[in-house]
Amino acid sequence: MLIEIPHVLTPDAVRDARAQLDGTSWVDGRVTAGPQSAQVKDNEQLPEDHPVARALGRLIIESLQRHPLFMSAALPLRVFPPLFNRYGEGRSFGNHVDNAIRYAAGGSPLRTDLSLTLFLAEPNEYDGGELMVEDTYGVHAVKLPAGHAILYPSTSLHHVRPVTRGARVASFFWIQSMIRHDGDRALLFDLDAAIQRLAADTPEHPAVVSLTGVYHNLLRRWAEM
Repeated sequence: MLIEIPHVLTPDAVRDARAQLDGTSWVDGRVTAGPQSAQVKDNEQLPEDHPVARALGRLIIESLQRHPLFMSAALPLRVFPPLFNRYGEGRSFGNHVDNAIRYAAGGSPLRTDLSLTLFLAEPNEYDGGELMVEDTYGVHAVKLPAGHAILYPSTSLHHVRPVTRGARVASFFWIQSMIRHDGDRALLFDLDAAIQRLAADTPEHPAVVSLTGVYHNLLRRWAEM
């Protein structure tokens, strides 16, 4: 299930984030790659403990916590502190699957159920650089406006196409969901969306309460806390 999360950051917030990021020093992106990923990863990354990364990461998480679409789709239990990367001309990231377990600095392990990429460069700032995500329906190219994000299962095979002009700047991180399996999350997401539509169209319909009960009982059955 690939879901676009629009307007995570406002245009003003994106401009401020880019001003801070463009004024920092980047390091080799392989610092967070596993042994296999390190062989195909070619980008730059902001150090995890950099003050700019921490401040912008808090801003992003706070924005997502207020975003109803993200909360409904991800049902987050824990969120890895956002990281930041940059792909200059000729740089890319070959096919890989994200590590199953991630360790934040000084933190406990997190199971990566979902991956999120938040675009911080406008599509016209660079050529190439599409995020290519493979699922049972094929390979999907993702290149979103700055401030928008894509959420997808961490089990997905994916890669970033080479940048041929400009620079692709983004934040990326992982989410451990209360619902481990993507299929179960998709069912809950679809049910929640249907309830919201029904409640908006016919708020007094008794099915609203009934279906809301079904949703919460399924969540109670499947959630891992």
